[in-house]
Amino acid sequence: AAASRELPIETIYVVGLISDAEALAVKNIAKPEDLKGKKIATPFVSTAHYSLLTALKHWKVDPKSVQILNLRPPEIAAAWERGDIDGAYVWDPVLAQLKKSGSVLATSADVAKWGGPTFDAWIVSKKFAEAHPEVVIGFVKVTGAAYASYLANPDSWNAKSPEAEKIAKLTGAKTDEVPALLKGYTFPSLKEQASADLLGGGTVKAVAETSAFLLEQGKIPGVLKDYSPYVSDRWVKEAAKAGL
Repeated sequence: AAASRELPIETIYVVGLISDAEALAVKNIAKPEDLKGKKIATPFVSTAHYSLLTALKHWKVDPKSVQILNLRPPEIAAAWERGDIDGAYVWDPVLAQLKKSGSVLATSADVAKWGGPTFDAWIVSKKFAEAHPEVVIGFVKVTGAAYASYLANPDSWNAKSPEAEKIAKLTGAKTDEVPALLKGYTFPSLKEQASADLLGGGTVKAVAETSAFLLEQGKIPGVLKDYSPYVSDRWVKEAAKAGL
């Protein structure tokens, strides 16, 4: 949305690609065709909403044939328990609750393979980045080092680890929830960040497609012809040169 409004910002780091952390959980629905006429909840204008619509498009299921309801995660959990909905595209920890009595029809990892990747990203003011490049490079280096540590031994970031405690403090999650939450994402290494799949090209395409979704939802006035000025691989490349 910020890029579509031409704010002077740029994406400098992909925080994580959403994989199993978000999914479409359902009750008594065995295949995509069975979604027709069913009540499926999701928080509107969210990554989950985007993934749901992308999945329906992939399955060639008309969204208008599905009763898509706008509910927040706590409301989804309550509606599921009451039996008011047949499914929901949502994220953890509510997703974990739904899985106990339902099944997963698709995850965001599946949707990414179908051409609809979703992710979180760090952005920076272009003015700040140009005035303080050493700060941006330093931030990217520290972030890359943390990712390298996790990728080298994910199991060491267990519920009793200092890393889990820090993440819980920052996010409000419980420490015993942190390991599962982390495993629901794919964390690209510093080298992967600069690849053609991410900041080297793929992220630009993803931002453009997300902007088209936001336009469709009436959240932005229009889309740009080119989003490349709002994504930069400069900082991950410079951080890599500087060494971790």
